[in-house]
Amino acid sequence: MRHPLLLHSVSYAGLWGQASLSVDAFVEKAGKLGFDGVMLMAKRPHVSPLDYSADDRARLRDHLRANGLGCNVLAGYCDLTAGLDKREIPHREIQLSYLTELARLARDLGIEVVRIFTGYEYSCASYPEQWNLVVTTLREAARRAGDFGVTLGVQNHHDIAVGFEAMHDLLHEVDSPHCKALFDAWAPALQGADLASAASMLGGHTVHTTIADYQLRPRYQYQPELINYEQRTPYVVAVPMGEGFIDYAAFLRALSVAGFRGSIAYEMCSPLRGGGSMENLDACAARFLEWARENGLRG
Repeated sequence: MRHPLLLHSVSYAGLWGQASLSVDAFVEKAGKLGFDGVMLMAKRPHVSPLDYSADDRARLRDHLRANGLGCNVLAGYCDLTAGLDKREIPHREIQLSYLTELARLARDLGIEVVRIFTGYEYSCASYPEQWNLVVTTLREAARRAGDFGVTLGVQNHHDIAVGFEAMHDLLHEVDSPHCKALFDAWAPALQGADLASAASMLGGHTVHTTIADYQLRPRYQYQPELINYEQRTPYVVAVPMGEGFIDYAAFLRALSVAGFRGSIAYEMCSPLRGGGSMENLDACAARFLEWARENGLRG
């Protein structure tokens, strides 16, 4: 099945020392490479709501269309459990304000889906309290997003509900047509979960998925008193599509069988094998499109 293929602007944001592009230059790059759309990073140095006036939004919307990018996602960055150690500060309202502005920005850009996160788990509150905070915040945020005709897509990235069963529970508890999943293979693959089972459970709730491939590098720490090494958590390095350990063929097949009909974005949002030069970034982005054709995601 053919899916719209997107390129995530975080790949060219320079956040890990890689080469960077302005938003306009990135949009042109994605169009020239042959992508159907883009996933726009909704923070500086890219598309922060603080920096985009009404005129700026109209101009960017026109620029996306002029470059043939008709299927786009706005990528938000939130932590709905932040600030529980300082409860006199209205952190929940701050998060909701940001999410509301993201929905407004998406509407103005002609974008229907906003990627969001849940929250990290903190030691200053119980897990049930943090879970309930995420649920109630998502309910209100989804209602506000609906007022703009926008859907919030929860990516399985932060600690709360990062397991696929918990993500399924979360979506049912929030119970909003404006809160869906942006379910990815990366987290369940690292957790050792069965990707087909995970995708089968979430596929009908998923409106978009973001992918990248990785290899694991073993890590060891020398223990002089034992004259030996202690094994540590492996380091993850991004590699071109098809060269990593994630079984995307099984994941995407099960996701589609379960009802997934949305877009797929490619991202380079961590140190990349071969370095962060513009040439390496472009080669990996082009390889993704090649891989997508090889796997029947594009004709």
